[in-house]
Parts: sequence; C-alpha cells; structure tokens
Amino acid sequence: MDDSDDAATQTPSPARATANPAPETTIGRDFEVPDTMTTPPRTDAEVPAYVRALGLPGLADVHVHFLPQNVLDKVWEYFDNAADNYGRDWPINYRFDEDTRLNTVRELGLRAVPALTYPHKPGMAAWLNEWNAEFAAAHADVIHCGTLYAEPEAADYVPKALAAGAKLFKVHVQVGVFSPDDEVLDPAWKALEEARVPIVIHAGSAPLPGTYTGPQAVINVLERFPKLKFVIAHMGMPEYDEFADLAEKYENVYLDTTMFASGYFSSPAEVTPAYRERLAGLEDKVILGSDFPNIPYPYVDQISGLAALGLGDDWMRSVLWTNGARVLGLD
Repeated sequence: MDDSDDAATQTPSPARATANPAPETTIGRDFEVPDTMTTPPRTDAEVPAYVRALGLPGLADVHVHFLPQNVLDKVWEYFDNAADNYGRDWPINYRFDEDTRLNTVRELGLRAVPALTYPHKPGMAAWLNEWNAEFAAAHADVIHCGTLYAEPEAADYVPKALAAGAKLFKVHVQVGVFSPDDEVLDPAWKALEEARVPIVIHAGSAPLPGTYTGPQAVINVLERFPKLKFVIAHMGMPEYDEFADLAEKYENVYLDTTMFASGYFSSPAEVTPAYRERLAGLEDKVILGSDFPNIPYPYVDQISGLAALGLGDDWMRSVLWTNGARVLGLD
C-alpha cells in the first residue's frame, strides 16, 4: 500500500487518464447470511438495491483514494509487483480513468467521496494538500481531504489546510515510516483535535509491518490528545483487539472496515466469536471503508462479507451509513 513517487515533486493539478470503458460487473463471493437478514448483494450492480432495502440514503465510505495521476501511476505499479511485496497477486479491480472511477462510486451509492492521499517522504504533504483542495473544488461531492508528515512544516500546513476547508485527513504509518507520537506532530494533532476533524490512520502492522506500526504510538498520541477523532483503518489489522480497546475507551476513536472479512485477507468464517461479540458492542464505532479503487476484488465483497458476520440489519445500517455519515458530517 505504498504510493511513493520521487518524480512527483512538482506542484500537481487534477489530471485525468485516458478514458477506459466502464468496468464490467464482477460477481462477489457468495457469503452465507442468516435468513433473518436482508439478502446481501452478489454484484456491484446489486449494491444500490440492497442499500435501499435497508432503508438507507446511500453509503458513507470513509476510506476512498483519489490521487494526482503521477502518484496513482506509481501506486498501481507497486501493486503490479505485489507478489514480491506481499507474496500474492494484487490486481487493481478498478483501474480506470478518473471520471469513470468517480462515476463508479457514485453509482454504488456514495453520497460523498473521500479523496485520501498520504506522503511517503518529507516535503510532499503540503503539495498533496494543495491538490486535494483543487480536486474537491472541481467536484461538488468530493470531500476536501488533507494529510501530514512528521516534519516541522506540519505545524503550518495542517492549520492552513483546515482553514481552507479540509474535513478529513489520512495518515499512513508504514508508508510514511514515521511514528505518530513524534513530538514534531503535536501542533498538528492539537489543531486537528480542536477542529474535530477525523483522521483515517493506517497504524496496524498488516499487510506489511513497519518500524512504527502497531497500537502503542497511537495510544501515546491519544494520551496527549484524548479528543482526537481517529478512524483506525483496516480495523487495526492484525492488532484487532488492541485497537478495539481504543475504540471502547475513547469517545472519538472508530474502526473502519477496509478489506476486513472481504475474503482477501480474512473471510467472515475466520472472525472469532469473541471478536464478533466485540463488534456487536461497537455498533456505533464501526465505519464502512473500502480502499477503492486499489482493491483486488469487487467492491461488493466488502459489503457482503460484513453482512456474513451475521450481526443483523441494524448493525449493517450503522456501519454502512449512520456512523460514517455522523463522522463525515453528512446530512
């Protein structure tokens, strides 16, 4: 999950790749679901009808990526070599031009579209924030996002991004190779805490561990800034219980479902009864995440996999819409 790009140091502007044909619908995995629950979708085309059957206005997906084209090209190149990096193939299921990707998430039912970006080196975050502002301004339904790196300049560009209207931030500990509890970030965390802006943070040690991954650094940050609105990406994979502890302890800590129980890293059958019970108790703290477009399976697999946990339609309503809509400030 590395979006490195040494060539992308120029100030970027929103760019579109050459148009591709619309993606074909792909059949998702037939996860078993209790008869008492609404039948989940099997294909992307069936997702909107399922959402309507649950009585929801749409999906509130907190974990979607749109990137400057030169950075995106490097990301896709990285995943093309996933067998070397992860030990398994990682075909990009939505390798399409920008307009097609935007239309795809709209057709799936997203009522607002995050455009998460994150740097892998110093000096990159500020211009990513500039790109994010331009991209959001060009699309009415795109959420204005921001990012940061552990560098002194974060004390200036994070408040600047917030003042410009950023409503959602992304941090990737393994890719950035920095610790979130580095004191150089304290002014940025303070600004984000005061603004009550959510931060999607990939701090878990999977699919690749890093020097600073794991829950302890996040715990250290929350001890200093207990009102920070952290959304733990990938449910904290694989430190599921440790990050669930944080969601239970801190009012503003949430878990996002990205790739969880989708059948790629884990299937619903592999989720232990004890963790299912925890998830049931965390109904108000779990938020839909997908990692679109950089996923090696159809979007529907995320939704049908969550339904197959058997936690009920009310739990699915909370996860697919209510919790994300609340955190993202959607009506």
